[in-house]
Amino acid sequence: MPTALDVVDGEVRELIRRRGLDPFTDPAPVRVLVRDVVADYSERSLTSALPPIGDADSVVRDVLDRVAGFGPLQRYLDDPEIEEIWVNEPGRVFIARRGRSELTTTILAPGSWPTWWSGCCAPRVDGSTCRHRSSTRRCPTDRGCTWSSPT
Repeated sequence: MPTALDVVDGEVRELIRRRGLDPFTDPAPVRVLVRDVVADYSERSLTSALPPIGDADSVVRDVLDRVAGFGPLQRYLDDPEIEEIWVNEPGRVFIARRGRSELTTTILAPGSWPTWWSGCCAPRVDGSTCRHRSSTRRCPTDRGCTWSSPT
């Protein structure tokens, strides 16, 4: 059975597609949408067989990371103390903080592995283009990745 996070994530992605929103170029309406979907789900879960949502703020953050960020890696990108992130395999995600490497507890889901392995520039929700596309083929986040055109 899908988790509350999975259900909310699916609903948000469907609404993003229907409304033609771009989480990367215009994130404000996506944040409002995610909060609204979480609130609606919370109400529906009280009178249905839906799994309980638990911490609504955590679900909002996780869904935003999934649809407008880099999923489970987003928290490391947002942390100013993190100097580097590298993925050796889905269950071995390392970070460097204050000059020291650390193995994280982050495990990338099997479905997300090819996207993350290709670099930090994941395709947009609609799969159209890389969000960091530039003439230099370098990611403007200065995290050392390169982009490739979607196939």
